[in-house]
Amino acid sequence: MPSKYRPQIFGWFGDLDKGPYSIPLHDRRLIFANDNYCAFIRQRRNDQIFYTCLYFVCIIGMNIIIVGMVMFIFGFDHELTLIGIIGFITCSFGLYLIIPEFYQNAFSRRGSPIIFNRKTGKVYVNESYFFNFKVLRHPKVFLQPKKRRIQEYDWNDMHGVIIHNFSRNALTSTVLMVCQPGTHQVIDHVMLDPAQPGAGSMHVWCWINSFMVNYKSADIDDGEYKTDEEAKFKTDIIEGEGWPEWMVEAFNATSLEELAVIKQKYNIKP
Repeated sequence: MPSKYRPQIFGWFGDLDKGPYSIPLHDRRLIFANDNYCAFIRQRRNDQIFYTCLYFVCIIGMNIIIVGMVMFIFGFDHELTLIGIIGFITCSFGLYLIIPEFYQNAFSRRGSPIIFNRKTGKVYVNESYFFNFKVLRHPKVFLQPKKRRIQEYDWNDMHGVIIHNFSRNALTSTVLMVCQPGTHQVIDHVMLDPAQPGAGSMHVWCWINSFMVNYKSADIDDGEYKTDEEAKFKTDIIEGEGWPEWMVEAFNATSLEELAVIKQKYNIKP
């Protein structure tokens, strides 16, 4: 049965239901939680370093192969010209897909945390531009590797799906489909939990639902930073990453009315 969300995301495996769960979480992606909000990172530091190096090596290798294909095309042996053309096109397309993956890992500093405020029902994202799930990108985006999107979403408009990573290790990812209010029409995608083995991808989704729907069922002290370490969390993870001042203050808003006051204070349109 296909996803109810349209357009359907490539690699779709299943839709996820919202609701209260009682599930322990032992995942280092939970970086901080308190009575108001929780923060999950999408990129672990060790993974970032590994994949940055891996994709860098792939980029160098692709460029070497492309140069070789050009030599085939313009060489003296015409029998190799067709091979050179096919190889050039294939490697160029591969390079086009690999560069965003390299940028995503190289420039997604401090794990690209995603913030969930349970009292206002708002979700805050500050992430690498290449978390946008697009295959066709304008070439100019490759000249802006540090470009980021900073966005506030409504939790009620975000719905989880599982997608395949098409890896040999049967990894899956949880993606949040941002829909138009009250519809299944997708207008944006947000990565929640990349590269988890098997059912592991369900744990983060279930924990966040527990936090947003039934706070007492979620253990907020499972995070890397404990409840009383909010100042250290913001200093280590939030500061210097381009988060707007109003948004950082909105993390701790306790109601939509308080959030409206914060936005008015900073002249942010509702």
